Amino acid sequence: MTTLVLPGSFDPFTLGHLDLARRAAALADEVVIAVSHNPSKAGLLSLEQRRRAIEETLQAEGLAPRVRVEDLPAGLLVDFCRRIGARAVVRGLRSQLDLSYEEPMARMNAHLAQVDTVFLLTDQSLAHISSSLVREVHALGGPVEDMLPSASVEALRRV
Repeated sequence: MTTLVLPGSFDPFTLGHLDLARRAAALADEVVIAVSHNPSKAGLLSLEQRRRAIEETLQAEGLAPRVRVEDLPAGLLVDFCRRIGARAVVRGLRSQLDLSYEEPMARMNAHLAQVDTVFLLTDQSLAHISSSLVREVHALGGPVEDMLPSASVEALRRV
């Protein structure tokens, strides 16, 4: 069985994340969306709220149970990959800047544990969407409904 890990903070889970999950599911038998707490990012949704919104989205999209959600424990991503038997990590690239950020981590994961990274170019229609920009637009009262699955929109409304 081929298992891929799609890691991130997903605060909130966007249509770009959903697109990556769909495309990763077409490449593997199983995809694990690993939800992390990133202490360097200002969080909006709790880990539980993020996980619930992702699970509701996966159910609505017919991706569950092949795509499932787990909390990413503190520590190395490669240790999590080893524990669940994943051979690769999936990362989306919106621009050259993303590649510059992701490449050293991909090389380190390969060095530490022979965990490959599969880079998927973000759909051009979604390349402007990031969780941090969605949080900013939301905080300033702007519309975010066309950038998020409905479960993420509802999670934001409850904050």
